[in-house]
Amino acid sequence: MAVPDADMIRAALSAAAQASDADVPVGAVVFDGTGREIARACNAREASGDPTAHAEVLALRRAAAVHGDGWRLEDCTLAVTLEPCTMCAGALVLARVSAVVFGAWEPKTGAVGSLWDVVRDRRLTHRPQVRGGVLEAECAELLTRFFARQR
Repeated sequence: MAVPDADMIRAALSAAAQASDADVPVGAVVFDGTGREIARACNAREASGDPTAHAEVLALRRAAAVHGDGWRLEDCTLAVTLEPCTMCAGALVLARVSAVVFGAWEPKTGAVGSLWDVVRDRRLTHRPQVRGGVLEAECAELLTRFFARQR
């Protein structure tokens, strides 16, 4: 059963709300091919002191631990509140997710269509479907509020 994109992004927004006060509130959720949520995470770079602790990477790691084919997340969808960066775009390609759905565009570091388009590079052996701008205003507002508090 397919989960509507907006519902997947709402789940990612819920995950983002769990970020520490110091971490940029980005949330990611992985759904399997039946539409069942199998993993979720929020950014935790500041909380963990790990530069790779982006929501997408953490969610992919958790999903790989429970999904049937080890690290291969074929037939899975990654939903995330912010357009993935280069590292995260590379990770979701390597994990072979079928689709990525994201909320806000990231013109400074986005690698799923904004600054770069890593996931659609024809030289790669796997290219997931991409649907961006889902609940964009809600996702952007979360980030706007966070950065206003930082100033």
